[in-house]
Amino acid sequence: MDEQTTTKAGTIATAIRPERWGWLSLLVNVVLVGVHGILAIASGSLAVSAEVAHNLLDLLGAVAVVIGIRLAGRKSRRFPYGLYKVESMVALGLACLVLLTAYEIGRDALLSDTPEVHVAPWMFVLLILTTALPLLFSHFEYRAGQTARSPALIADALEYRVHAFTTGLVFVSLTSQWSDWPLDRIAALLIVLVVLKTAWSLLADAMRVLLDASLDADTLQKIRQTIESDPMVIEVNWVTGRNAGRYRFVECGLVLRANSRRKVENAVQRIETAVRDMTTYIERVLVHVEPSQSPHIRYAIPLATANGPISEHFGEAPYFAIVTLRRDNRSLVERHLVVNTFLGIERGKGIRVAEWLATQKVDVVLSREQLQGKGPSYVLRDAGIELRLTEAHEPEAAIGMS
Repeated sequence: MDEQTTTKAGTIATAIRPERWGWLSLLVNVVLVGVHGILAIASGSLAVSAEVAHNLLDLLGAVAVVIGIRLAGRKSRRFPYGLYKVESMVALGLACLVLLTAYEIGRDALLSDTPEVHVAPWMFVLLILTTALPLLFSHFEYRAGQTARSPALIADALEYRVHAFTTGLVFVSLTSQWSDWPLDRIAALLIVLVVLKTAWSLLADAMRVLLDASLDADTLQKIRQTIESDPMVIEVNWVTGRNAGRYRFVECGLVLRANSRRKVENAVQRIETAVRDMTTYIERVLVHVEPSQSPHIRYAIPLATANGPISEHFGEAPYFAIVTLRRDNRSLVERHLVVNTFLGIERGKGIRVAEWLATQKVDVVLSREQLQGKGPSYVLRDAGIELRLTEAHEPEAAIGMS
């Protein structure tokens, strides 16, 4: 399929709401039941009769999909967290229906008497149409299910692909009646194998959601990286998440660099927004803020030279010393020198430096230049970093290093 066709398919899939896909699925199943019912009566084929039973069960499944999608997002006093798992329960029910279909087909193929099968050219025209219709509908419905993150729609679309395959087997079965090798029973048993495979896949996916299985590792890692990128986050202790239907629930425990309730609330709101923006259908982000217990404090000091005194200018300092001390005895833990890469820009050096320092997870920035009321001070304040004015010339004296 070329890019233009794929784009058009995606447009159609996203233009129709999930609930309407459920109604369209219901209509398609009615058509399949009607057409295959006529073929079963006219041909007397065991494979066609089994396919009718398959269609009838899927018709009930389509009804369940519509009900599940309508109920999934509703909340009430008794269900304050919504009925999001209804969609997965619908997918589970659909899988059970498919298993029942497999049982019925297998029993008839193995135990029933061999029927006399009648074949006519018009039957093949109807079979071709009822093979193409599920394939086409499945393509668009599957894309819509992925976009909406609806397990019920995805399950229904996969079941239509099974329909297309099993209808193809029926086509082969009827064609074989003109030869000395009728394949009616064999086609029915092949349908059983295909249906069992699809049923197992649907069942496993639905059970993972209903049992609150974790989000996949890649998604959790992306969420962790998003949280760690916030300048006020000192440490992310844990991140968990689960699916409930198409929706995702995320929880995390972290340590913030904040010394007031307002700063904590602003940081939590900012983190929640960032997590929601990074992926689709995040229903809730629960942030547990844990007290900071770090035994270290991290300083950023602008230097005039690599080994020299503190610079008189913040944004134009050629070097910054990043120094980590123990809180209890002020002993040195780590010290490294960083070159100021923003010296070459004409305007906004101080703000760019402050934004960069926020990513270095420093606790205190020392400056001999008065920055209060200027851009860098606001950047550092929003990042929860203390800006401390000093008159000292040497870094060791400014930070009280022992």
